[in-house]
Amino acid sequence: MMDNFSNVADTYARYRPLSPLSLFQFLYEHVSRFENAWDVGTGNGQVATVLAEKFTKVYASDISQEQLNKARHKDNIEYIKARAEDAPKIPDNSIDLITVAQAIHWFDFDPFYAEVRRVARDGALFAAWTYNVVTIDPPTDKIIQHFYTDTVGPYWDKERRYIDEAYTTIPFPFQEIPSPIFDLTDEWTLDQLLGYLGTWSSVHHYREQKKEDPIDIIRPQLAAVWDKTEVKKMIWPVYLRLGKVNR
Repeated sequence: MMDNFSNVADTYARYRPLSPLSLFQFLYEHVSRFENAWDVGTGNGQVATVLAEKFTKVYASDISQEQLNKARHKDNIEYIKARAEDAPKIPDNSIDLITVAQAIHWFDFDPFYAEVRRVARDGALFAAWTYNVVTIDPPTDKIIQHFYTDTVGPYWDKERRYIDEAYTTIPFPFQEIPSPIFDLTDEWTLDQLLGYLGTWSSVHHYREQKKEDPIDIIRPQLAAVWDKTEVKKMIWPVYLRLGKVNR
C-alpha cells in the first residue's frame, strides 16, 4: 500500500464527500447480522461513523496515523493503524461486513483477500466502492476534465485506472451480488471545490515534483464560470462491488 494522504489529512477531512446513505441502505438489505464490521482504509472514519450507528462494534483501520488522528470517535469504533493486508487486532471469524470506500485500488489484492477470509464469518458481506470525476455543469465539467486528464493526468498513480474503469477490473473472488450505480450529491461553493481538488493524489504528486501548485492553474479558469458566492450541485457516480465471503 502507498500512503498518499497523510500530508493532506486536514484538507481530506474537510473536503472529501461522504458516501451516499442510499448505498448503506442497500448494503444493510444484504447483511445477515449486525454485530461486527471492519472498515478498511478508513481514512478519517467517514464510513466507520455511519456503520457505528448500525453495528455493535466497528473496527476501522488505516496506514496513516495522521488520517486516524482526524477521525471522529465513538464508543463502539476501534481505530487501528494497520495495513489492509495485515490487521492482527481483528479476531478470526468475527466480521459480518467488510467495507472499503475509495481505497481498494491501493491494496495488494491477494494478501488482502486472504485477510478478509480470515476475519469474515461465513457468508459475511464484502463491499468495495469508488466514485469518479464530479459533474457540475457543462462549462465547469470541461475545465475539471481538462485538469484531470491533462494538467495533473501524468501525475496519477497507475492504480488510478481501476477508478477510471469503475472497479470493473479489480479482482473480485466473492459470490457477487448485482448492484446499482449510486449518486453522491452535495452543494458546494467554489472554495469547497478547490479544497476538494487539492486532496487529489495527482495534485500532491504534481506539487512534490514541480514545486508549484496546479490549483493555481485551475482557480482562475473556474472563477470565470463560477461566482465566488454561488453554490452549485455536485454529482459523483458511485460504483459498488458487493459479494458474499464464503470461507
